[in-house]
Order: sequence, then C-alpha cells, then structure tokens
Amino acid sequence: MAETPEPGAENTGPEVIEQRGRYADELAVGQVYLHRPGRTLTEADNVLFTTLTMNPQALHLDHAYAAAQPFGKPLVNSMLTLSTLVGLAVGQTTQGTLVAQLGLGEIAFPHPVFHGDTLYGRSEVTAVRESSSRPGQRIVTFQMTGENQHGDVVVRAQRTCLMWTASAHAEAKAKQGSMETRA
Repeated sequence: MAETPEPGAENTGPEVIEQRGRYADELAVGQVYLHRPGRTLTEADNVLFTTLTMNPQALHLDHAYAAAQPFGKPLVNSMLTLSTLVGLAVGQTTQGTLVAQLGLGEIAFPHPVFHGDTLYGRSEVTAVRESSSRPGQRIVTFQMTGENQHGDVVVRAQRTCLMWTASAHAEAKAKQGSMETRA
C-alpha cells in the first residue's frame, strides 16, 4: 500500500506500493473485473501440466490418437484451462487479501481449448457476506468466465473465497509484527 506523507510533511523516502487484490470491503455484488493480458496456452504448457498431474489421457498427449477423435487434434487439459482462469484473476481480486479458497463449483467447459488458444478471464462478484465464525473476514463468491481469442466461452466456474477486510488484515499484521518483535 502507498505510504503517503501528510500534506506539508517532508518526503523522507520513496513511495512504496505493494500490489494486491481487493479487500472484501472493497468488493460489491455486480462488480466485474476483466483479466488482461490473456494467456496463450501452448503445447508445452499442456504436456507439462498433464504429465505433472499424472493424467495419461491420450486426447491431451497423443497427436495420432487425437487426430482420429471428433475434434481432430489434441485438446488442452480442462484442468489447465480452469487453473489458468483462476490464475488470471488473482492479481486483481485476491492477491494478498485471500485467507482461503473455499471451493469451486458449477464448473463447465462449453467449448474446447486447443494449443495456441489465448484465454481471457472475467470475474463478477455475485455474493459478499460476513463470515459467521471469523470476525473481520467475509465470504465472497465470484462467477468466473474464460473466453478464447475468438470470444467463445471455454470455461465457467463459481469461485468462493474467504477474504480479509482491510481493517482486520491491518490488525492481524500489526499483531504478528509485535509478536515477531518480542521473539
């Protein structure tokens, strides 16, 4: 966050800016965040993700097999598509303000993703409510949509997160800082 001196005060150092997402108290139902730039998904990305996650599906790895299937070429692993959509959103929505991701739901992949497609994301805030068990934290639900470079919707998902409010996060940081000073 920016450290801005009081009016008339001498500036003793550089302005410090920490990139972060939005705090729960900065989010409101109906807000829409467009996640740019997009991310082009390559064959290397697909092979790496597929093998790292031990998914031997031939539709992702075997060009000859995929050529004989309905789409005629390898498909990008749908979990890579979903993970990339969430990743595109983090910087604007939850970077540094997330307590925990609570769940993903209502996931759909209405159009295939192929090597070389670029994924663009969008998140709409659909619900914000106080946590009943964690004061200073709220449960926020986003409806996420990913489109390819042609505007085809390739993934939809609901993401539910436990997020800090600005004041509760500042208090928690101050408390942690004082504990570290005593140690």
